[in-house]
Amino acid sequence: MNLWNIAQYGVFLMLLSVLVKPVGIYLTRVFSGDATPLDPVIAPVERAIYWLAGVDAKQEMSWKRYALSFLLFSFVGTLLLYVILRTQSFGHPIDPAFHPAPLAPDLAMNTAISFATTTTWQAYGGETTMSYVSQMAGLAAQNFLAGAAGLAVGIAFIRGLARQRSATIGNFWVDLTRSVLWILLPLSLLGACVLVWQGVPQNWSPYVSVTTLGGARQTLAQGPVAALEFIKNIGTNGGGFFNANGAHPYANPTPLTNLLGMLAICVLPAGLTYTFGRMTGNQRHGWLLFVVMALLFSAGLLLCDRAEQAGNPNIAALGVDQSVNPMQPGGNMEGKETRFGMGASVLAAITTANGATGSVNSADDSYTPLGGGMLIFAMLLGESIFGGLGTGIYSMVMIVLVAVFIGGQMIGRTPEYLGKTLNPIEIKLIALYTIIGPLFVLPLTALALTTRAGLAGLTTNSGPHGFSEILTAYVTSMANNGQNFAGLSANSVFYNVTTAIAMTAGRFWLAIPALAIAGQFAAQGHRPENSGTLPTDTPLFGGLVIGSMLIIGGLSYLPALAMGPIVEHLMLHP
Repeated sequence: MNLWNIAQYGVFLMLLSVLVKPVGIYLTRVFSGDATPLDPVIAPVERAIYWLAGVDAKQEMSWKRYALSFLLFSFVGTLLLYVILRTQSFGHPIDPAFHPAPLAPDLAMNTAISFATTTTWQAYGGETTMSYVSQMAGLAAQNFLAGAAGLAVGIAFIRGLARQRSATIGNFWVDLTRSVLWILLPLSLLGACVLVWQGVPQNWSPYVSVTTLGGARQTLAQGPVAALEFIKNIGTNGGGFFNANGAHPYANPTPLTNLLGMLAICVLPAGLTYTFGRMTGNQRHGWLLFVVMALLFSAGLLLCDRAEQAGNPNIAALGVDQSVNPMQPGGNMEGKETRFGMGASVLAAITTANGATGSVNSADDSYTPLGGGMLIFAMLLGESIFGGLGTGIYSMVMIVLVAVFIGGQMIGRTPEYLGKTLNPIEIKLIALYTIIGPLFVLPLTALALTTRAGLAGLTTNSGPHGFSEILTAYVTSMANNGQNFAGLSANSVFYNVTTAIAMTAGRFWLAIPALAIAGQFAAQGHRPENSGTLPTDTPLFGGLVIGSMLIIGGLSYLPALAMGPIVEHLMLHP
């Protein structure tokens, strides 16, 4: 194992761990209405927005009204983005001399749903398909708004678990506004300035045509790149300005930008574990959630690193040296980011797969079967390891509730969590949440594998790897992640429609049961702990959570994984 890679992983996890507490405290203060250093500047803007929108900031919502507001806001955002994408060819007067054709109806629909659900699955090349207005007024705006909506739902979920005998879980419009003004906008402005300092373009100039050293003509795309690049990570969106996404030197020019991008993906979801502990009054349990996430994240890093560092035996059989030496990093370097090395590529791949942000800096499709399989499995765990902004925390807590139920059955007591009882209605909602992923991913994959329209997308690979490409398309859509195995030609009516179905389910069909559980818990009183209460802040309980997560994922998806990355690995190593 490459010690330099291990050192990179260690530094990343150390920095992330150091940031958890201050970020968690800040998030708590923002959503509790406590004073922050930004209040003198932002509070007047917040009041003006409420006045213009007619929002009563003091009026709270039931979980049903909160969920309805979330759905309506997302629908309107999707519709507006669809209109922008369908009309971008009409020569927006503020665009430079680059006016691409309007997106086809199915691609515009898919892209609008993709960005409105923070999936940012891209079945197109950004710099050749989108105008500057579409990129900024459409895609970048949804990166802010959809990311803020996800964070709002996550905060409402925490608030519901923390409250007692309450019929409300907050106000969606207040949570949304504060998410944008106090968190996403300041961080994105600061991050974009750092990116410009590091060499990321931020202009409104036309593309540049240059002559290469070989005498050919090449067009260099540029534009307002920095404004989009940081929010795509901090908002756990992932849609890139360029087709090559994080591997493009204009989007990710230096090791510093690569590190900051990975930290931006994880820092808010990780900080929410501390916020969870602080708001629910059980800080030890909040730290336990972070430790569970960090352990599973580390395991994925090490397993993927080992698979990639081992190389490809078919290449080794040709006499190619894949060992680590002073002249090369060794291992499977196909599709890796050669500027940053094997370690930074694996770190980015695992971070984006776990963090619901598909801003990869290497080609997932070129990973070894086990390395690529780790990325698929991370997404199959349902955003529970850090995960999306807001969605990650309730995904993890849902797994925790499964562990609480199992633990309660083992000790013969009514399952309780943070002083709240898991009654039949809560257990049914948890069961519904658990089966929604397989209910969409597996049938849609089967449909693609058994129809001409689905198989037509396999223009590069077939067999087990082709199966993995199709499976990944629906897994990444359901996980609202967006990264993909690029060997699949997904810009067709079939894939644009079916992946949009998976994206919608992953965003809304999971958020609504989570909000319903928050509403149920908020209505309950607090039960004091006694000798029969299952402790939820011990290493034993952490092990139960990890076991529950792996068992649920294994029982749901092991057959599918066996038909893809597992059998492909066995074919490489007969």
